[in-house]
This record gives sequence, structure tokens and C-alpha cells, in this order.
Amino acid sequence: MKRILITGGAGFIGSHLCERLLNEGNEVLCLDNFFTGSKQNILHLLSNPNFELIRHDIVFPYYAEVDEIYNFASPASPVHYQFNAIKTLKTSLIGSINMLGLAKRVKAKILQASTSEVYGDPLVHPQKEDYYGNVNPIGPRACYDEGKRAAETVFFDYHRQNGVKIKIIRIFNTYGPRMHPNDGRVVSNFIIQALQNKPITVYGDGSQTRSFQYIDDLVEATIRMMNTPDNFTGPVNIGNPEEITILQLAQKIIELTNSKSKIIFLALPENDPKKRKPDISLAKEKLNWEPRVSLEQGLLKTIEYFDNILKNPKKIKF
Repeated sequence: MKRILITGGAGFIGSHLCERLLNEGNEVLCLDNFFTGSKQNILHLLSNPNFELIRHDIVFPYYAEVDEIYNFASPASPVHYQFNAIKTLKTSLIGSINMLGLAKRVKAKILQASTSEVYGDPLVHPQKEDYYGNVNPIGPRACYDEGKRAAETVFFDYHRQNGVKIKIIRIFNTYGPRMHPNDGRVVSNFIIQALQNKPITVYGDGSQTRSFQYIDDLVEATIRMMNTPDNFTGPVNIGNPEEITILQLAQKIIELTNSKSKIIFLALPENDPKKRKPDISLAKEKLNWEPRVSLEQGLLKTIEYFDNILKNPKKIKF
């Protein structure tokens, strides 16, 4: 049994990670400030004697004796990370410094949940880990993009200077149950609009591409990354290399929900990437991993989740 700290543990990804690591027989400390996380996501875990919930913001130091740290604390959708841009940047940078300080102190291994946003609006396609990116450092998305880039910097500095055992994954678009219904992300937006037969809002002409991975595939890759030898730090792209246009996604969700929704087109937000597709050859080689859940399988499970929320709005509070 390992004692594992998960920051952002009540969030969409963090809660699935808590659940999986508990099921594997570990002791899990779930740390969250509940800015975008929800108690509802981990309510079913509270009765487990190996689960501990702590309300805390990693911008402030935290101390606990742990074996491993998964650093997932950060708002991750534009509507949330732009709400308080300075706080978003602090969470990525100061929060990472605090967690790295803890890892150094207790000799824990630490994994950073980085993002495909470090590539910005990429000029290279698909994106490999050795691509430095094309990021606007002063745009409205920079608090998140540059915050995550700075976090990678400080992770490697702690590794080189202090010998901290680090792992970095770059997460591409991920979806599934427990996504925040109001986070403005394309999958949750489209599903909720389709289930209510409201117009589907596509930004731009819908020709921009994304690649979507289901949450279970991401959790599997994350744990495999943590369990790699200490001399392998990453970064490693974790995503689904199957590319789809936003317009195709909208049409797919309308079909799967039997919706009467029509598609409408709105102006494209500033610095919104036109293409996003991971090269996952490193993940295949080092983690023996690739996505298993098809887009249709994953979307059907996610549609069921949001359908339940819309039918029982009092049961699930955000």
C-alpha cells in the first residue's frame, strides 16, 4: 500500500484517479480547494477508510508524509482559468513549487499534469514532445498556457538541482463523466445543448480539429507513467491521435442523442488552436499504452452522465 497525495483530487480527472488508486489498495489523500472541483465527484469515496479529503489551496504550502504526488490542481477550461488569470498562474507556478518542495522534503515521486496547451497554436502537426510550441505569452489564454510551461520548467529545475523524482505528462483533450457541465468545453457544451434540443454553438467554421480521449484511457496512462523507472521523466503526450473536426463532433453528438438541435456558427476566440493532434509514439514505447475506448463508446457514456444531471439537477450541485 502506497500513501498517495492527489492535488485537484475532487476535479474531473482527479476524482477518477482517486477512485482507481483506492481500488488498487492504496491510501489516498485528496486535496482540493473546490474552485472547479466538486464534493459530488468524490462523495462515494468518503466512506472508504483509506480515503482522506482535505480542503486546501496549493498556492499555500502543505505538508504530509506521502510516497507519491499527482499534481492535478488547476482550472483547465478557458471559462474557469480566465475568471482569475493571476490565480491560475499562481496555481501552476507557486503551487508546483510548493508540491515540489514537499516531494523534496519527504523524498516522494511527483507527477505533473501538464497539457497540450504548452504547444499553443502549433505550427507542427502532429505534435511531438520535442516541439517547443507556438504560444502567445500575453494573450487571454497565457495564464494557463504559460503557467503550465513554467511549471514544467520548475519541475525539471528541481529534478536537476535537487534530485527530485519527477514525471511529466502532457494531456490532450479528455472527456467523460464528471466533467463540469458549465466549463465551456466543446464536448460538454455540445452534449448539454443537444440533450436540450438547443442550438449547437460551433466557433469559427468548425474546420478546426481536436483529438478526444476518454477519461479511463488517461487514468491508465497516468498510473503507468508514475510507475516508470526513475530515470524516465517525460514529458510524454497522452491523448488520442484520431483527429476529428469540431463540426464532425457536433454532427456525431446530434446523431447519438437523437437531437433536434441545429448548428450555429459564432466568432472564433482569440488564440484558439486550429489543429491539435498528439504524436503518441513515446507513450506507446515507454508506457506500452494507447487509447482503447472509441469516440462513440466514450460519448455514449458521457451523454448518459449529462442526461442524468439534466433530469436530476438537485442531486448534482456545481
